[in-house]
Amino acid sequence: MSLAALCLLGIVTYLTFENFSLKQQIDTANKEKENLKANVQEIKTAMQKELVLIEQVSAKNQEKQVSGHYQTWMEAGTYAEDFYNDSNRRFKKDWGRFLAKQAMEQEIDPYIVYELLKVETGNTFDPNLVGPETKYGHAYGMGQFMKNTAPWIAKMAGVEYKEEKLFDPYYSILLSVTYLDYLHQKYKNWDKALTAYHRGMGGLQEFIKDNGHANSWYSEEITTRAKEHKNNEVALAGN
Repeated sequence: MSLAALCLLGIVTYLTFENFSLKQQIDTANKEKENLKANVQEIKTAMQKELVLIEQVSAKNQEKQVSGHYQTWMEAGTYAEDFYNDSNRRFKKDWGRFLAKQAMEQEIDPYIVYELLKVETGNTFDPNLVGPETKYGHAYGMGQFMKNTAPWIAKMAGVEYKEEKLFDPYYSILLSVTYLDYLHQKYKNWDKALTAYHRGMGGLQEFIKDNGHANSWYSEEITTRAKEHKNNEVALAGN
């Protein structure tokens, strides 16, 4: 066989091998492509199922939220009616609904807040009340806040502070709930929280030092009356 023929044979053999190798690479690439398509489809199917589940859960949560809002509104209305009747119509129903909703959001018994406002205002629920002069100044509004404490309580509540707002019943109720929540979170005890509301946190420590406990007339009166409201609720529910 001539040299030219051998060279030609070598070239043909090489090209045949390269063609076979290329075909194998193409086949492998096609298989990988098919596998990738299958994986993508599997992921898409899984994502679609997950989206369906998310939509179902979201729908259920929305139903729960709507139901929860409705339940809260109904409960707030019941409290408001009770406050209105107990106060001889002095405590307006709109105030009562607002108080109840704010208190329930903080997991505070609305009756405690209501009875606190009753004591603070001498059962008048007068939004424009100005308390007697003390060495710290006057207390203002339904919640009887002083100008040295109201600003930082307003900040905790996330609202703007202005002195004239202390005479706004809704503003005063919001500050009262916020301050009570702060004190109860701090002391984990209603006697301490209520006595601190009345006497100040420093006054609470002095009271405990003098008496060995935090059960002041103020906390006793408010918690006792709040329990009486609850007992009346239970009695009415049982009839």
